[in-house]
Amino acid sequence: MQLIKIDPRALKENPERMRQTKSTPQADALLLATIKAVGIVQPPVITPDTGGGNGYVINAGHRRVKQAIAAGLEEIDVLVDDAANDNGAMRSMVENIAREALNPVDQWRAIERLVALAWTEEAIGVALALPVRQIRKLRLLANVLPAMLDHMAKGDMPDERQLRTIAAASLDEQKEVWKKQKPSKPDPQVSWWSVAQALQKTRMFARHASFGDDLAKAYGIYWVEDLFAPADEDSRYTTDVEAFLGAQQEWMTANLPKKGIIAETTSYGEVKLPPKAEQVHGKPAKSDCTAMYLDRDGRVQTVHYRMPAAKNPKGKTGSGSDNAPDDVGEVSKPRPDVTRKGVEMIGDYRTDALREALIRAPIEDDTLMALLILAFAGQNVSVTTGSGGTYYGHSRLAKNAAALFDGAGKLSFDMDTLRVAARTMLVDVFSCRENATNSGIVARVAGEVIGADTFLPNMGTEDFLSSLSRPALEASCKETPVLPRQRVKDTRAALVEHFKEGHFVHPAALFAPDAMKLSQWLSSSETTEDADEADEDAAGMGDDLSEEETEAFREAAE
Repeated sequence: MQLIKIDPRALKENPERMRQTKSTPQADALLLATIKAVGIVQPPVITPDTGGGNGYVINAGHRRVKQAIAAGLEEIDVLVDDAANDNGAMRSMVENIAREALNPVDQWRAIERLVALAWTEEAIGVALALPVRQIRKLRLLANVLPAMLDHMAKGDMPDERQLRTIAAASLDEQKEVWKKQKPSKPDPQVSWWSVAQALQKTRMFARHASFGDDLAKAYGIYWVEDLFAPADEDSRYTTDVEAFLGAQQEWMTANLPKKGIIAETTSYGEVKLPPKAEQVHGKPAKSDCTAMYLDRDGRVQTVHYRMPAAKNPKGKTGSGSDNAPDDVGEVSKPRPDVTRKGVEMIGDYRTDALREALIRAPIEDDTLMALLILAFAGQNVSVTTGSGGTYYGHSRLAKNAAALFDGAGKLSFDMDTLRVAARTMLVDVFSCRENATNSGIVARVAGEVIGADTFLPNMGTEDFLSSLSRPALEASCKETPVLPRQRVKDTRAALVEHFKEGHFVHPAALFAPDAMKLSQWLSSSETTEDADEADEDAAGMGDDLSEEETEAFREAAE
């Protein structure tokens, strides 16, 4: 390489120069003023003309040469270099990028020229310090209509998402849309949003597919890689929506669990459950059913639900009653040994005696716990359990009490058996669901006492976070590196990603009850003398304990 002086008017322009997009008048004026003031700081690079003759071709510095001519310079300093194997294509591109970033159209044209000169994508990436994915992304511009490319080269570029949509469409489709959307003299700007919207096709992504390669092949699904998508995710997609959904449906049919159905969705993308079904948001029970459906993105989603318990026909009761006395024999046709009135009198006598014994007789702690379990299994107790449906003591809760009896029908148990029976009874009775099974504030107190907060599931999911308001969602970002986004769905997506491997519990889900509500419940649950008297007048006897009975409790305990 040597430095010589030459008349800038004698230099030939390189028809294959990298920067073909015209510079702005402001940039040219600034360069002209600089040359007039201090001259050309960095000499242009020229090479001998390989087409014959003694002339020189500009390899780098077309704008400097042009503005030197405009400044009236008779001679300028230039660097003469031998032409490279690729006629200086890579050197020209690198030199232009170092001075000012080429727009995507010029970059693509330069890359295509290098590829035509036997440069590989990997070699171009190494030379330009660009990832191969970026090289392939730029090469997608080969799928853009030339008329659109010419307009983009003027500086009116679509954003990346719009460019991705345009490049994915066929040239015929682009041509039809460009006829309607191309710029005019009154409106030189292109509405790229309208162009992309007209070319938009629904994409079904491979990462959302539950089926495997066998079903994909059977349905003729071919995946296309979206090179504009982030590099760390599976961006393969297909626009054959019908085939994708068909494969998903077949996969659901083959993998449908017992008690499972394939459900439809509403126009809002919500699942349609059977009539009167109640969706289960917590841990499903064995008796619950499963519904599989496809969401708006074509993903297979699974929800659990339960149906209400079947009600007994009116006028029909259980097979027997434990109110009848043990010593009453079979009813004779002429007349029973004890009439109905006598049975009712015996029931009153037994109740009074049982109450008196419970108040005054000494009872061990383990026996008291066993009797409390028996009380829940009583025929007069009905509990709408958290697992759904209304179950009476002798039909659902009785199983917990039956475990305390031996083969001879006597209460016989050890402490381990008693503890298990107590726990299972409490599991059946306590519920915090927002429906008829709700046990109220007492279940919240119970959960706080036994530390149930630590057993709450991860709520950092799309399903739960979508139920939060914007302020509540942004408040959930505290103590996390996630910053609130401009759009709520972006904030929610960032939190879901953050808590994917973590554990998030919203403060509203904690068991500790509100102090004010607990105080109100305690106040409303206290009985007064007037209430006691009203109860006695209505029922014939007081259901609450008198001071004398309470004192008898203490004596029996001692």
